[in-house]
Amino acid sequence: MKESPKVITPAKPGIRKANTVLSNKELCTLAKARPGVIEARIISPASVETAGWVRLKCQYGCSGYGSCLTCPPHTPPPDQMRTVLDGYNRALLIHFTPGSKVKATVVALERDIFLRGAWKAFGLGAGPCYLCKNCALPDGQCRHPEDARPSMEACGIDVYTTVHNAGMHIEVVRIHQQCPDFYGLVLID
Repeated sequence: MKESPKVITPAKPGIRKANTVLSNKELCTLAKARPGVIEARIISPASVETAGWVRLKCQYGCSGYGSCLTCPPHTPPPDQMRTVLDGYNRALLIHFTPGSKVKATVVALERDIFLRGAWKAFGLGAGPCYLCKNCALPDGQCRHPEDARPSMEACGIDVYTTVHNAGMHIEVVRIHQQCPDFYGLVLID
């Protein structure tokens, strides 16, 4: 007797199956093994704060505004970022030492997590992009899309509130000689 093929029924709309390929402990261990990582913590993407004023700080406080494809106005605005965040169940918030290669580390972690089965993994770094001396902005095509990632603040994420919500340390930089706190975020699943 011939066996009938298996029929795979798609999940009902609105019901997501969590991709728990890596445990929270494994994710934190992966991050903490990277150079420059002080602390790593799993957080709910719902606790990541987005706000319109954050992009204004980029526009009126950062000399990199509009100069590369990973900076506003070329990045998702806060409302779009909120929609992206709402599509995830877990995120990895990472505290770095000053001078660390935050974006490179976040991209490497994103790739490692992706290759372990969390196909939705996406990283966000801190600060402007330094991959090219001159961005390919006029052409609109990034020369390094596999390595370029926007910063959290470029996407309207209030890093201070997000870090405080996670119970982690961050201070406002009050003088030029003060070392800032650097954070990255990897959305997992």
